[in-house]
Amino acid sequence: MPLAKANGIELAWDAVGNPGDEVILLIAGLGTQMIRWTRTFCEGLAAQGYRVIRFDNRDAGCSTHLDAAAPPDFGSLAAALMAGRRPDVAYTLDDMAMDAVGLLDALGIARAHVVGRSMGGMIAQILASEHADRVLSLTSIMSSTGNPALPQAAPDIMALMMRPAPDPSVDPDGFLAIRLAFARRIAGTVAPFDEDGHRAVLLEEATRGHDSDGQSRQIAAMAVAGDRRPQLKRITAPTLVIHGTDDPLIPESCGRDTAISIPDATYMPISGMGHDLPKQLDRRAIDAICVVARAGSRLALR
Repeated sequence: MPLAKANGIELAWDAVGNPGDEVILLIAGLGTQMIRWTRTFCEGLAAQGYRVIRFDNRDAGCSTHLDAAAPPDFGSLAAALMAGRRPDVAYTLDDMAMDAVGLLDALGIARAHVVGRSMGGMIAQILASEHADRVLSLTSIMSSTGNPALPQAAPDIMALMMRPAPDPSVDPDGFLAIRLAFARRIAGTVAPFDEDGHRAVLLEEATRGHDSDGQSRQIAAMAVAGDRRPQLKRITAPTLVIHGTDDPLIPESCGRDTAISIPDATYMPISGMGHDLPKQLDRRAIDAICVVARAGSRLALR
């Protein structure tokens, strides 16, 4: 697995496609790794004429883990936010966006089509708003704007997400039981729940670099991100927003708010999709991403 020095850390990455083609950069979500962008999905994009790069965020997978930073105290963090104070956190989503910029720098890539899912969608939004010269097009999938008026996930979903899981190297069955329960709860109805597929990716992630403290630090980064709508209004790159109508973790209204907040964004709701991207939706998502990418390429040539 190649490593790139970026923004003071190392990021694990890989690529599919012709090195001379325009780049699609895939950004993973909270507590997950680049392998959630499946090889089949990446190859589908590459077949449309793109070099597809995926990478592990900091504190995930084979990238740098900030073990010297203590996991956040969520009680203190919540109290600070309620009091209108900005709590100290190990890093922010802006730092994670700079990681992506650093990766592009390290690989000699001037501009890319940026695609992010969930937390990765938030990072992608920051890239497009704060580093517009690096972004040809933006696709934000099952993500949100930070608008405090938007609905939140149901308490049982938050409890499942925050529930500590055993160390998978010690108790793999216990680890899988907790993680599969969460995956099943946030899945939609567009396709049958693929328990075997989820089990396989969870075990691979555990082998590559499971880090519950790292996930907590990523949650803290999201918690302090604030309302990004003023920044989103500055996005000029062609933008696609994909969201599932059955997403129980980040409700569909969050996707609609994202599309409304970004000038001229295209909104693509997918009936029955939850907070996941099952393989049955690969072709639909790939085709839509390529449409907005081609629009971004045409705009760059003007």
